[in-house]
Amino acid sequence: MDTDFADFVRRRGDHHLKTAVLLTGDWHAAEDLVQSCLGKLYRVWPRLDTTTEPDAYLRRILVNTYRSWWRARWRREILRAELPQAADPGDLEEAGVVAEDIRNALAKLPARQRTALVLRFFADLPEAEVADLMGCSAGTVKTHTHRGLRAMRRLISPEVLVNRTEEEGSGIR
Repeated sequence: MDTDFADFVRRRGDHHLKTAVLLTGDWHAAEDLVQSCLGKLYRVWPRLDTTTEPDAYLRRILVNTYRSWWRARWRREILRAELPQAADPGDLEEAGVVAEDIRNALAKLPARQRTALVLRFFADLPEAEVADLMGCSAGTVKTHTHRGLRAMRRLISPEVLVNRTEEEGSGIR
C-alpha cells in the first residue's frame, strides 16, 4: 500500500500542487493544502480502487478542503515580516512574465471565481463536474467563470501576449 501511494504522489503530486497554487493564489498555502489532502487520501487509500487513477478523488478532496478553509477563515490581511521582491519582467522569459501576470490576477479574484476558472481551464473539467466539486449548479459555475474571465481581462495588461495570432493582435481572448 505504501509503495502504491508513494508512486502516485511521485507521479501526480506536482500536478495537484499546481492546481492548489492556482486555487489558493499562494505557494505556501497550496503546499499546506496538498499536504493536508494527501494525509486524507492516505487514510482512505486501502479502501480506494487504485486500478484506476485516483486523481478525481484527490481533486475532490482538494476542492472540499479548500472550500472549508475559505468558509472558516474570515477575511483579513496577511501580515508578513518582509514584502516579497517583485520580479523584474526583463529578467524573466516572456512565458514566465505571462504566467506571473495570470497568477497575480487569479489571486485577486474571489475564491469561487478562481476555483471555477482553475477547474474549468487548468484541470480541463466539464461544467457539470466543476459544479459537483464546488457544490453548486452548472449555471452558477457558468456565472463564476464568466465573471472571473471578465475580471481577468481587466486585471491583465493588454500588452501581455496571450493567445496571440497575427490577425487578432495581442491581449486576453
